[in-house]
Amino acid sequence: MGPVVKYLLDSVILIDHFNGIQAATQFIGDHASESALSVITRAEVLVGFDADTAPLALSLLDLISTLPFTRDEVDLTARLRRSHRWRLPDAIQAAIAYHNKLTLVTRNTKDYQPGGELEVLIPYVL
Repeated sequence: MGPVVKYLLDSVILIDHFNGIQAATQFIGDHASESALSVITRAEVLVGFDADTAPLALSLLDLISTLPFTRDEVDLTARLRRSHRWRLPDAIQAAIAYHNKLTLVTRNTKDYQPGGELEVLIPYVL
């Protein structure tokens, strides 16, 4: 039996890693085996790479499980977006983390705050 998935990595954590932010790289290195990505994170990260550099991103992204976006999560996304006025990608992230009982790992303190019904971990600040 493999490691239990505990974390959903927000796009900003991976983007920081690719931008050379050591704290992001350290978190990913320490927790990749117990982390997952949402489909929105995968898409948001890949947008920053062209055809020549995409293999670099894919080599990391393919090591981390990517969770699908289910109908229940879609419905929860709509409720969260209405109640929190989050942008759609942020509501998707929250819904996938909440539905899968994962801690959302982010540094987006504007939209997510530790201590609410959604488990949030802010592993570093810039």
